[in-house]
Amino acid sequence: MEKKVYDLMDWGGIEGLAYSDLDAPQDVLGVHETEDGSVICAICPGAREAKLLLNGKKIDMYLEDKFGFFATFVKKKKVGVHSFEFTLNNGEVIERGDPYAFDTQINGEDEDLFNKGIHYTIYNKLGAHPMTINGVEGTYFAVWAPNAVRVSVVGEFNKWDGRVYPMKKLRASGIFELFIPGVGKGAIYKYEVKARGDNLTYLKADPYANAAEFRPHTASVVTDISKLQWTDDEWIEKRKKYDYKKEPMSIYEVHLGSWKKPVEKNGSFYNYRDLAVMLADYVKKMGYTHVELLPIMEHPLDASWGYQVTGYYAPTSRYGTPEDFAYFMNYMHEQGIGVILDWVPAHFPKDTFGLAAFDGTCLYENKDPRKGMHPHWGTLIFDYARPEVSNFLIANALFWAKVYHADGIRMDAVASMLYLDYGREAGEWVPNKDGGNENYEAIELLHHLNSVFHKQTDNALVIAEESTAWPNVTKSVDEGGLGFDLKWNMG
Repeated sequence: MEKKVYDLMDWGGIEGLAYSDLDAPQDVLGVHETEDGSVICAICPGAREAKLLLNGKKIDMYLEDKFGFFATFVKKKKVGVHSFEFTLNNGEVIERGDPYAFDTQINGEDEDLFNKGIHYTIYNKLGAHPMTINGVEGTYFAVWAPNAVRVSVVGEFNKWDGRVYPMKKLRASGIFELFIPGVGKGAIYKYEVKARGDNLTYLKADPYANAAEFRPHTASVVTDISKLQWTDDEWIEKRKKYDYKKEPMSIYEVHLGSWKKPVEKNGSFYNYRDLAVMLADYVKKMGYTHVELLPIMEHPLDASWGYQVTGYYAPTSRYGTPEDFAYFMNYMHEQGIGVILDWVPAHFPKDTFGLAAFDGTCLYENKDPRKGMHPHWGTLIFDYARPEVSNFLIANALFWAKVYHADGIRMDAVASMLYLDYGREAGEWVPNKDGGNENYEAIELLHHLNSVFHKQTDNALVIAEESTAWPNVTKSVDEGGLGFDLKWNMG
């Protein structure tokens, strides 16, 4: 039997696993039908023994390669739910499900829409999503990294070893994906990205993560935001009929981290739930109709006030969990107070765990430093012309309105997006195709975003913080304007 298994091995693929540069691990690992049964393969570096757990039986597996590659043969072509039991060199016994026994949750239509930049709910596909597939509980991971040699999911659940869970690449989109049985809510994870060229590996936080560790730690956290609790239907219905051009608005701008802090706990923060009660009480007494929160998206540096974002789809863990933030939003609405969120599509920080050089190339940022580096803030500028990048941003604006019921977004630093020469001297910028300083790619993004946002949200607002005299900021896109509802003046 051992020779039969040996003869059925894909040794080229096994070598790719050993060198950790295989982007199609499903071709080697998992279940593979033969003429008279199935070969089942698994990997566990540091294991000396392995058994296949199938239908209540333990079937011995053969160590085919000393780096931890095991295989066995069963006389059945349809192998159902199964897992593996590994005995490590130190005697520890662990059980893991087979990640390569599950189909992708991203279909061809998803890839096509994403490639075109019009998958407005891409956040439901990319990121980390707990789910049950074929009766097996786990988490589905998906990340866009088209130029990576290999991407793996790493975390405490596999001792941060990138050899354990290499992801499957979807070639039409450059998305890597994998369903990992047994990984659930609360698991801490990152992606280990092996770059092409230098063959170095980088640990990256998930761009679409819905939660993150409390700083200074930078890993992403598996959570489930599909079950957030809402009782603000009355507010949402009222908002649908709200005419911001006729109704009075008085907006209180606030940074949650510095507005009020616990006196007895130096360096700590109030929870979103506590802040909701205190802030609602204050703004009602003062006669405000709305609050505008300085960015609550995850960010590593307190001093940035949230304006250097690394986790665009995660409310910062400084003040609690996604459930806590949903409570904040819901409570404010129940108190009759609208919530506008500051949002930062103009730039992002260079932190190596974040979006910068995500797959070893300039993926989210423009590769030309004259267009991709911000001269004032030392940050990176999004490549607005790339469909997948514009999709990331547009879907993110929709995400906060749809998932967290935001009543509007206030777009930061719009002027820096509109002008190619913003903050630059002669010779430091690239003119557009007509020789001007207007950033056509950013303008198209704003047109696209504002058009879709107004169609898909229930009368939520889009506000521009635009510090120059750019014309027609609040004129509709159809009339030749940028399509914003309001302009936030600098004073």
